Amino acid sequence: MVDFEVVSLPAADHPEEGETAPDFTRPLVNEEYWEDASLSSVVAEGPTLLTFHPMDGAFPTTYILNEFDDRGFADHVQVIGVSISSPYEHKALLDERAEGARLFSDPAADVAEAYGIDHDLDGMTGVIEPRPAVFLLGEDRTVQYAWVASEWPAFPEYDEIEAAIADHI
Repeated sequence: MVDFEVVSLPAADHPEEGETAPDFTRPLVNEEYWEDASLSSVVAEGPTLLTFHPMDGAFPTTYILNEFDDRGFADHVQVIGVSISSPYEHKALLDERAEGARLFSDPAADVAEAYGIDHDLDGMTGVIEPRPAVFLLGEDRTVQYAWVASEWPAFPEYDEIEAAIADHI
């Protein structure tokens, strides 16, 4: 069993409901290939569940994506992840879970910083990653639902996400 301590995170200055989510362009990985894509081009395809998660392989990422799979979120909205992991790591993760999802690679955590949800990993000098966060976005990048972790580890309110998806599709 893994022993860890719950850590409170400082307040985040993230996009709130009704605000427009920042646009960005990064490599977007699917089960077959990756290419640079902008968030605005992705959300133009339909409602999008933009999910920031720790690096691939971290237990919170596994739990979050498994729960998304179990609830079938990708059957109703686009599921798009963002983490500091490389496209190669994302490809391996998509081979195991996150059915129907696509993942942006943000190795410098610049997108996490633009969203106000970046944080330094304890004991890892120079390593920054996003705190877990979920944003339901409309086709114009308007935030329809927002959840951002206030401690680590923390997991999204899955029932709230499910209700938000039902309300906005």
